Amino acid sequence: MPSAAQAAAAPLKEPFDVDEAFRRLRAAVAGVPKAAMFELRDRGYGSLFEQLVASLISARTRDETTIPVCLRLFAVARTAEEMAALDEPRLVRLLHGATFPEPKARDILALSRQIMGELGGAVPETPEGLMAFRGVGPKIAALALGVALGQPHIAVDIHVHRVTNRWGILATSTPERTQAALASVLPERYRVEINERLVPFGKHVCTGERPRCSQCPLLSMCRQVGVTTHR
Repeated sequence: MPSAAQAAAAPLKEPFDVDEAFRRLRAAVAGVPKAAMFELRDRGYGSLFEQLVASLISARTRDETTIPVCLRLFAVARTAEEMAALDEPRLVRLLHGATFPEPKARDILALSRQIMGELGGAVPETPEGLMAFRGVGPKIAALALGVALGQPHIAVDIHVHRVTNRWGILATSTPERTQAALASVLPERYRVEINERLVPFGKHVCTGERPRCSQCPLLSMCRQVGVTTHR
């Protein structure tokens, strides 16, 4: 806890302005690698099926691994029909490098065959429809629908959770609670973009340990909640 003298010496913070925050975030991450789903979208892999599969692959896998694994897979199969035709051992090999390739292969095959067999080749365009597939939770559904279709769903990973709590615009203990809290304070126009910006921002500026506060363009607005040491 800071002393009274330290508190008095601390600079006053500006009110948090979400529009200004996103303007600064865009500039802050302009020169660093994009979050995996957005990188894949910008490379032409932006269909709902591709984004659903890529989001599944990305679970607990670093972006630096997710992107090449997805590119290798999509060079072989980009549609539910093509994916459903693969045998499981080959799909496991194509997913090599991602975490848990065997269960992910089973889930991808199952949803691909369900889309082709039960849904007439159509990928559901609602969170509930996507979450009916084995292995697809709220974050994966929100990310796929947001990136592929622009639907205003909030996908919260550890970076979004950590940074928004450090800002002091909410106070939550889990990513799931952060998603619910952000839904009440974040304008719809930023609900997809928040993941696009905060994933690279959380990796390169607002890091888990010793964040680069001295280099942060949002420092004047950020309450630095929980930050004890920084650069």
